[in-house]
Amino acid sequence: MQSFHIRYRNTQGTLMRILNAASRRGLDIPTVQAEAAEHGHQVTLALNVNSKQVGQLYREWYSIADVTHVRSGTAHATLWTGPHPPAGVSHEEARAAARA
Repeated sequence: MQSFHIRYRNTQGTLMRILNAASRRGLDIPTVQAEAAEHGHQVTLALNVNSKQVGQLYREWYSIADVTHVRSGTAHATLWTGPHPPAGVSHEEARAAARA
């Protein structure tokens, strides 16, 4: 599984065009996390892809006018599938409690 981090300007339809690039290829998208990042936005996708599909996705994402940066790496599924701390608990407090 590989994670893709895509920075983009949040204009109408940009996120849908990013997601459609993967769905048109019949790829399952088990995890999508979109958030504000500095002056733009960022979406993180976890996908099972081969090297040919990675190249295709990069080309298609960079062809979207509002995409500013794409990078990828190994997905850390344990961070996404693990339990989340309650709303009032910071991540540092949750990690400290998990170690104890």
